[in-house]
Amino acid sequence: MKAYVIEQAGGPEVLQLKDIPAPQAGPGEVHIRVRAFGLNRAEAYLRAGKMGAIDGPRVPGIEAVGEVIADPSGTFRTGQRVATAMGGLQFSRTGSYAEEVAVLRGNVISLDDVALQWEELAALPESYLTVWGALVKTLAVHAGQTLLVRGATASVGLAAVAYAKELGLRVIATTRSAANADRLKQVGADAVIVDDGQIAEAVKALSPDGVDAALEVVGASTLRDTVKALKPFGAVAVIGLLGGPPVLDQFNLMQDLPNATRLSFFGSGLLGTAALPLDDAPLRHIAKGIAAQRIPSLRVETFAFDDVRRAHSLMESNQALGKLVVVV
Repeated sequence: MKAYVIEQAGGPEVLQLKDIPAPQAGPGEVHIRVRAFGLNRAEAYLRAGKMGAIDGPRVPGIEAVGEVIADPSGTFRTGQRVATAMGGLQFSRTGSYAEEVAVLRGNVISLDDVALQWEELAALPESYLTVWGALVKTLAVHAGQTLLVRGATASVGLAAVAYAKELGLRVIATTRSAANADRLKQVGADAVIVDDGQIAEAVKALSPDGVDAALEVVGASTLRDTVKALKPFGAVAVIGLLGGPPVLDQFNLMQDLPNATRLSFFGSGLLGTAALPLDDAPLRHIAKGIAAQRIPSLRVETFAFDDVRRAHSLMESNQALGKLVVVV
């Protein structure tokens, strides 16, 4: 089969399309014919050597949609439309930048009865499953609450805005550029704040008591300010690291963390594990909402399989304002 292989760290040019052996489904695995996949920062970080040395050929990719080739357990039938994300993809097993992939059964979700094209489905798994894990499983948000999304123009931030509105929340979104405000409101933001690094006062001008919950997509560089926007007993979950290394220097629990607030980190590596099974994951619900035009599509551009290098260049330009997908 054809797959993209990284043999040395570098820019998009190190992504090499090669012929490699097709995987087989072992115990507890499902063999999938990849029809499309979304692009993620994790793949650019791997390619650039920011996730450890490239000490052997690596196939990137942490999500995909496609059709089941084989499931030895019989849980999924041959030809069934499915989505997959994480479960060791690109880390402990061959990633999804390939024509076929073998994944853990617990990281496979049925897409039966969903009337969306592959390229639309490919924009969903990683972003929306991460947001579900953070909003529902970590922060336990509910309808009527107010949510702050810090760094909302990233693809996972846009998914957070769209999914929070589906859950019935009021959403305040931030962006570093006023030019992006219309895009955020299009996805569902009730209010947009231009982020100059200090936005807590602006948030409280819109929500005087503070927000019930916050999703921090920028990371450590803005976290101290984000927590100041919380109301007592509010909570923030960090889900992104756009602002740099995940290190808080001299963080004072009494001075920097407001009274009776909670701070957590949600990483998508938990998806599909015993701690976070995907049995009740809302992916089919979201896909049906997009098909019914109730939830906005986050896909902004689709690339052919032989054009992945250009897709990586666009992703790293920070100009996409949505999800980039590749059709295989």
